[in-house]
Amino acid sequence: MHRRVGGLAHDALMDLQDLNALKEKRRAIRPLLSPSNPGDALTSYYALWHDPRRTTLTLHYNENQRPDGFIAVCQTGADLFRPLVTFRAPDEATTATLLRTALDRNRPYQIIVPVTLAPAVRAEMEITRSTLTQIYRLDPSQFQPVINVLVQRVATPDGPPRFQIESQGQVMAMAGTNWRSPVFAEVFVYVHPRARGRGWGKSVVSACTAHLLEERLQPLYMMEESNEPSTRIAEGLGYKDTGLRHFVGEARLP
Repeated sequence: MHRRVGGLAHDALMDLQDLNALKEKRRAIRPLLSPSNPGDALTSYYALWHDPRRTTLTLHYNENQRPDGFIAVCQTGADLFRPLVTFRAPDEATTATLLRTALDRNRPYQIIVPVTLAPAVRAEMEITRSTLTQIYRLDPSQFQPVINVLVQRVATPDGPPRFQIESQGQVMAMAGTNWRSPVFAEVFVYVHPRARGRGWGKSVVSACTAHLLEERLQPLYMMEESNEPSTRIAEGLGYKDTGLRHFVGEARLP
């Protein structure tokens, strides 16, 4: 019995040491990210703010022993079997070192990086599917809320609310946030095929956007370049294309 308690204490101590080590790594890479840049927002969240128990951070150091790159490998609720990977690196050689150090061979990952880093990813990994996503940022001066009495605010287990419209007991449109940092939040939307064309997607995104503004967060909206319905929703609510793009790929290290 005493050995078991001691073992638990030892495990807790190791956990605390790991958490402190991650905290120090996060502090070290802050200069590599811009908190006000929408292009850094997603990477900043996962590298700096994602659940520390679901985040592994690997740093690369230059000849002066200062961090010049990093890679974050994160478990998310969206895909339990395919971790999300995002990183920053000054060149292809650093990218190769980070990928080979931090990733398991032949394991599938979801890679999300600025489009400028895509060639370095393609040089090291086998890509099974890829796309480019646009990054839209809300212009608060252009935001005109859509008032729809059908929209319900729903509490969620992880805290941030969801906004949805139901019909006959089925969710027909829903919006919420994929992640939230101290500065930005990324909005997602889902519209059931039978509910399209009614403006319900715009209604729930409007409600979510208004909530984020109340929380003093800057709403971001990211979608594939070919997703015209999402583009219409975003632009109709005052979101503006930043011109920034993410490379998003399903990939594995051979």
